[in-house]
Amino acid sequence: MTSYFEAMQKHGASDLHLKVGSPPTLRVHGELKPLSDEVLTEERIRELLEGIASKRQQEDYERAGNLDFAYSTPDARFRINVFQQRGNTSVAVRLVHRLIKSFEELHLPEAVRKVAELTQGMIIVAGITGCGKSTTLAAMIEHINATRRCHVVTIEDPIEYVYDDKQSFINQREVGIDVDDFRTALKYVVRQDPDVILIGEMRDRETIESAMAAAETGHLVFGTLHTSTAPQTLDRILNFFPRDRHRLIRHSLAFNLKAILCQMLLPSCREEIDRVPAVEVMLTSPIVRKLILDGEDERLADAIRVGREEGMQDFTESFRQLVVDGLVDRQVAFARAPSAEALKMAIKGIVGGETGLLGGT
Repeated sequence: MTSYFEAMQKHGASDLHLKVGSPPTLRVHGELKPLSDEVLTEERIRELLEGIASKRQQEDYERAGNLDFAYSTPDARFRINVFQQRGNTSVAVRLVHRLIKSFEELHLPEAVRKVAELTQGMIIVAGITGCGKSTTLAAMIEHINATRRCHVVTIEDPIEYVYDDKQSFINQREVGIDVDDFRTALKYVVRQDPDVILIGEMRDRETIESAMAAAETGHLVFGTLHTSTAPQTLDRILNFFPRDRHRLIRHSLAFNLKAILCQMLLPSCREEIDRVPAVEVMLTSPIVRKLILDGEDERLADAIRVGREEGMQDFTESFRQLVVDGLVDRQVAFARAPSAEALKMAIKGIVGGETGLLGGT
């Protein structure tokens, strides 16, 4: 497996795929490319896994049919997912660079830095798998590490980025190695005197309840969800709970949710840059708080759009800025933007109206 890891780094690949009956395949600059002519067998893939997975991890895979873990070499770290397909074993490997990039290097908006400088509340980073959520979170935690004397506890499955203590004191717990599951880790985390808590993924109602409870008691809590927009994120959270609890959950979110950052990755038109994030930023301003309390989630998009002075931006504004900065080609931006027409107007400097946000027409 080591030779495959080296090939990923040599070719600048973000991902490696191993599948029975196919050659090992790299994803380079978004495109899949065969690494060799070797046709992989079940036996060969199992042999490769035995060299990097512990006995317990192999047993977990046999029992559950899927496995997530991380593996480190002297100069890189890899996130590995093993799964079943058509009765055979497949492997997806993501290269995670040891170097944690800054907000500037990642081309993240200034609002992300300001969110990372909050001291209490819940912050959700959302987006589909592979959109860079972990990288953005790592930049935020590293910013805290460099600027604030506090205790950070992370609960991850698996650990992707490893932090060296700077101003902060950081404990990283890996599910399946340091603790059995997220639920158990969250049960005890508030007894560990944390100032900041990072939850790798909020997968169920219990995890979200624990995150909200920690935020309510003065902690800064980071979590992720696989949603694409801020309204969709709120809807996903509410759907974890029975309808008769929605009013209470909305109240908790209105006063403890501080920000939702939704992102997607776009190919850059600059040769030295692979991909850049487009980011929707929703901050819980007084207007946003009222809309959440009143259940008017359909108006949140308008609140984000007109909240630029408070640091908010929608995807249209993010796409516009990436085009203006020469980071993304116009045609790519128009093809990927939620609304190509809105993006065209934004680039021309035509901004939509702000009426009808809190009532009236």
